Amino acid sequence: MNNLQKTKNSFIEKVGILPLVVAGISLILIIVTSFFGHPKANYSGFFAVIVSFFSKSILGISSLFNNSYGMGIIVFTILVRFLVLPLMIFQIESSKKMSVVTPFIKEIQNKYKGKRDSSSLQAMQSETSAVYKEYGVNPYASLLPLVIQLPILMALYWSIFQTPELQEGKFLWFQLGQTDPLLILPILAAIFTFISSWMSMASMQGEQPAFAKFMPYFFPIIIFFSGINLPSALSLYWTIGNFFQVVQTFFLQNPFKIRKENKEKEKIEKLKKKAINKKLKKVHKKRK
Repeated sequence: MNNLQKTKNSFIEKVGILPLVVAGISLILIIVTSFFGHPKANYSGFFAVIVSFFSKSILGISSLFNNSYGMGIIVFTILVRFLVLPLMIFQIESSKKMSVVTPFIKEIQNKYKGKRDSSSLQAMQSETSAVYKEYGVNPYASLLPLVIQLPILMALYWSIFQTPELQEGKFLWFQLGQTDPLLILPILAAIFTFISSWMSMASMQGEQPAFAKFMPYFFPIIIFFSGINLPSALSLYWTIGNFFQVVQTFFLQNPFKIRKENKEKEKIEKLKKKAINKKLKKVHKKRK
């Protein structure tokens, strides 16, 4: 079996069939709705094809809600989140393994601390790679959802600016092409980002990398300040997407459930140790 087939089987095994089916249905719905959207714009630029496709899909979805472009963006966001769900699950599973591997990686780094010669660096890299391979960890797996979502975000950004309907459309208290005057969407997006990041970190077992500890505080700040300067349509996308992330994290990485399970495991281990100690004491008394 070649490496590509192994990677494919590993991905399916980690993710499961159901999320892949849901992602496939979401992709079909995004494609089908794009045939019902007819934007009044000629798209240009590097993302022209993707921008046109996104705009048509959002407008097609909006037509199902009496041309409510805000609802179109909300449903489109949910479909996109279901589309990337398998990648998110894969990232979560990889992060769990990474938390187990981190202490071993630190030991290797401490072993070669202060050594900068080529042979030492090569040895450190080889040992690190061996640990990753042993535990089936890809250190770059956590970046996969981000790499996938960045083009989506950029295409959505340009579709708003190049589609008059999305630029001028109104939803609730804001205009989609303008910033949120009440700052409600940037605040909600930041709050949901913090909650999902905190839940993800709290669910991780073992020692975490130093940079990971700052993630729950770093990303919400970026989201908030981006949201107050960008069109409300993007803030709406972030708000719905990050709320989806909170729900997803609750079901896939519920920190409260994990902590409860860990406490029960610790309790069982303590009882086992206590039982072993009693047996040892009895043996010790018999010897006397």
